[in-house]
Amino acid sequence: MRFPLTAPSLPALAFPALALLVLPACTAGPDYHGPGAASAVTPPASFARAPDDARTDAPAAADWWTALGDPVLDALETRALAANPGIAAAQARVRQARASLRGEKANALPSTNASAIYVHATVPGLDLGSSDEGEESGDGSQSLNLYNLGFDASWEADLWGGRRRGVEAARAQSGAAQADVADAQVSLTAEIAKAYVNLRDRQQRIALARDNAARQRERLRLTEQRQHQGTASALELEQQRDLLEQAEAAILPLNADRDAYLNALATLAGEAPGTLDAMLGSPAAVPLPPAQVPVGDPAALLKRRPDIRAAERRYAAATATIGVAEAARFPSLSFMGLIGLGGTSPGDLVDFDKLATIAMPRLSWSFLDFGRNAARIDQAEGARDEAAAQYRQAVLNALRDGEDALARFGARRLSVASAARSRASADRVAALMRQRFAAGTATRIQLLDAERQSLSAAQALTQATASMTADYIALQKALGLGWR
Repeated sequence: MRFPLTAPSLPALAFPALALLVLPACTAGPDYHGPGAASAVTPPASFARAPDDARTDAPAAADWWTALGDPVLDALETRALAANPGIAAAQARVRQARASLRGEKANALPSTNASAIYVHATVPGLDLGSSDEGEESGDGSQSLNLYNLGFDASWEADLWGGRRRGVEAARAQSGAAQADVADAQVSLTAEIAKAYVNLRDRQQRIALARDNAARQRERLRLTEQRQHQGTASALELEQQRDLLEQAEAAILPLNADRDAYLNALATLAGEAPGTLDAMLGSPAAVPLPPAQVPVGDPAALLKRRPDIRAAERRYAAATATIGVAEAARFPSLSFMGLIGLGGTSPGDLVDFDKLATIAMPRLSWSFLDFGRNAARIDQAEGARDEAAAQYRQAVLNALRDGEDALARFGARRLSVASAARSRASADRVAALMRQRFAAGTATRIQLLDAERQSLSAAQALTQATASMTADYIALQKALGLGWR
């Protein structure tokens, strides 16, 4: 039995399109309302490891290094923020993200193209009658020329909000890129300050090590005199020579460290190694942190740290991407229109009586895709869950960084106080030994021993002070300071 096939009428074809047009605009996928309960972390009211004298007022986000009171460091930070390649790369990524956002917005608008067409066709069996539109060839086929100038426009209706979700994801990615710039500034300012403190520490320790080697050289000279006089053995002389070798050898790694930190500061500032040697070559004291440091509270820390902001924005972008994948499951409605002038002769291109227009709505639906769309949705949901876990991890890491930095800084201040007391005691011993030497009740070697112990105590204090300032710098980084 045969069933007659009849073409559907125009109203029957237009009904699905009209039905979709009158549907209220909807947006596929979940709405983002911030980190959910599964990703949120409730911060404590205050830091558990903060020293008793820590100030609870909120610190300023930018230029924390000025509290160290070192103009050279201030100048280095300014140069690095302006010229560091890492900051420039992060800023370039911001421009890319913003351009992507503009592209997503433009995708929701119609696209228009201008076209100029010339067609020459030779078709066998084509009968154009007696018209002048074609020419008959020797084998009975006829040729046709076609000229056209016109415009075409196309637009896809965002019925299910896929385009809107794409714009939402691009906007969140742009926010994450901006937060990455701030995070790069936090890391850079801390790295500059730490390298500068290490440089000043090495310069101070090199000077003390050279003084120690000079005194050891003097001890060796006195021991040689005693051996010539018969009051010192060859063993004592060799022991003094070994001590001098050790003292001189201790200077070599300090020199290497100094040069490495000079190179690091130059490259961090966007300069070639050696460029800043004239600026930083003269030794200077290690800068000291202020007596009291504002730390604020953990809740303010979480709001201030740019890495947390970046993780939250990526979480928002991943959530919006689910809507993009879900919108692809539903039918899509697109429109195409053409308008142009043309005909079978070049003169038709300027004849407005030969105006041709075409309007073509198109409804498509890939309802049988064998699970492709479902797989894309599952993939997007997995990316969202991963971003949520990364956000939670960023929050926990920030709280841990703050507590660790506070504990280290508090302990380091106590160790500096202990090193300062040891230095003061060694200095008093050296002063008393000088009095005894002047009175003739102590030998030159005994005085040199006392001065060597004083130099060792000075080296320990310098190293402890540098470590304390480095811990202060780590605290500022943990607090999320240094961005603008």
